[in-house]
Amino acid sequence: MGPLDLSLSQSFLFFSRRSYPPSSTQPPLLCLLGKQVTVPASTLAFNEQRQGGEAVGWKVQESVTEKVEKFTESISFDKVLYKQDIMGSKAHATMLAHQGLITDGDRDIILRAALTDLIGDPSKKLHTARSRNDQVATDFRLWCRDAIDTILVKIKHLQTALLHLALNNQALILPGYTHLQRAQPVLLPHVLLTYVEQLERDAGRYVYCRERLNFCPLGACALAGTGLPIDRFMTATALGFTQPMRNSIDAVSDRDFVLEFLYANSNTAIHLSRLGEEWVLWASEEFGFMTPSDSVSTGSSIMPQKKNPDPMELVRGKSARVIGDLVTVLTLCKGLPLAYNRDFQEDKEPMFDSTKTIMGMVDVAAEFAHNVTFNQDRIKKTRSNKGMPFRSSHDVVGKLVGVCVSRGCELQNLSLEEMKKLSPVFEEDVFGFLGVGNSVNKFSSYGSTGSNCVAEQLGYWVNKLKITTT
Repeated sequence: MGPLDLSLSQSFLFFSRRSYPPSSTQPPLLCLLGKQVTVPASTLAFNEQRQGGEAVGWKVQESVTEKVEKFTESISFDKVLYKQDIMGSKAHATMLAHQGLITDGDRDIILRAALTDLIGDPSKKLHTARSRNDQVATDFRLWCRDAIDTILVKIKHLQTALLHLALNNQALILPGYTHLQRAQPVLLPHVLLTYVEQLERDAGRYVYCRERLNFCPLGACALAGTGLPIDRFMTATALGFTQPMRNSIDAVSDRDFVLEFLYANSNTAIHLSRLGEEWVLWASEEFGFMTPSDSVSTGSSIMPQKKNPDPMELVRGKSARVIGDLVTVLTLCKGLPLAYNRDFQEDKEPMFDSTKTIMGMVDVAAEFAHNVTFNQDRIKKTRSNKGMPFRSSHDVVGKLVGVCVSRGCELQNLSLEEMKKLSPVFEEDVFGFLGVGNSVNKFSSYGSTGSNCVAEQLGYWVNKLKITTT
C-alpha cells in the first residue's frame, strides 16, 4: 500500500461520531472521520421532512452534548482497522471506475491522496454504493483474517519449541498422573507432544474460522444493497475474499465470524492455561521436575531462595480475560434484531483485547519452553502376561505395593521368594518388567508412551513442522 500513515487512515475511515439512518446515499463528507472536509459530523442530522415532494435531506442542527459525544465515539479503537479500511477503499474505488460510476481520474486521485479538502470533489464519490455498515463489516473481516494468519504462525512457533524440548529429552521418564496422583511412568516427550496435538487442533479451528469469514460484505450498503451497477465480485476478488456474501442483510448483521474467532482464542487459551498450570507445578520445590532460567523467572522481594515461574502463571491467569471477551460478545449478540444496530460497535474492543492477549500468551509460552531445563535427579523412578486375569493380578500387585510401602522400598527391591509368597506366578523374568525404564519400554500400543511409539510420534512432528534435528 505504500507509506500510508495514520493521518491518511483517519481520512479513509468513516465511522461517524453520530448515528444516522441507513441510506446508500449518505452525505459523503459526514462519513470522513479524522479531519472533516466540510462540516463536522456532530453538526449534521437527517431531516425526513419533505418539501414539494422532494426530500430536504441533511441540515445543520444543534450538536450533541460532550458527554454523549464521548460515550458514543468509537474512533479511539476503530482506528486499529485503518490498514484494512484503506485496502477496502482502494478496491471499492477501482471497482467504481471499472463500472463507470466514477472516472479513472477520480480513482487515481483517491488512491494517491488522503481524503481531505486538498482533493475536493473526488473524495465525495468514494462513498457511492457504500455504507458505513458494509464498510466496517468488511474492514473487520479483513482484520480478523490478518490476525488469524499471525496467530497460526505463532502457534507453529510454540509447537516447534515444544518439539525441540522433547527431542532434547527423549529418554527422560517422569510420572504420569491421574487425579493428580502418580499413576504410570511416561516419557517426557509423550507429555510434551500432548500439547503439540492440542495446539494443532487449535490451529485447525483458526483455519476453519478463516475459511468461513472470508466472504465479502462490501456492496451490501446499509442493509438492502444498491440500485447502482456495482460489481461485488470484483471487489471481493480484489480483497482476497472467496466471494461476496449472498444476502445483504446477513452481510451487515452477521457476527458469527467474531464469535467463532473468539471461541478459537478461548479454546487456545484453555490449552495454554493447562500448560501453564503443569509447568508451574513442575517448577515448584515439591515437584522439582523443571528449572526455568533467570530470563523467564522472577524473584521474591523478601525471600531470596525463591524463583517464581511468573510468565506461566500469567499465561494461566490471562486465559480468564480471553474467555471473558467471548462471553461479552455472546451476550452482546443475544436478541439483536436485524439488521445493523449500534450495539455492534461494542464487538471491536473485546476482539482486539482477546487477540492481543492470545498472541502474547503463545509468545511467552514459547519463550518459556526455550529457557527451561529438566532435573533428571528429581524425576524418580509394572506388567507380565502369565495368564492371570487382570483383576487378580491387580490384587496381587496391590499387596506387593503394600509390602514396599511398609519397608520403604520399591518393587524391584523385593526378592523373588518374597514375591512368590503372594503368588506362585512370579518367575525370574519379573525383573525384566520392574523399574520405570522397563515399564515404559513395554508399552507398545499405537499412541502409547513406549519408546518406539514416542519415536514415531516425534518423527511425524519433525516432518510436519519441518524441523531440522542436526
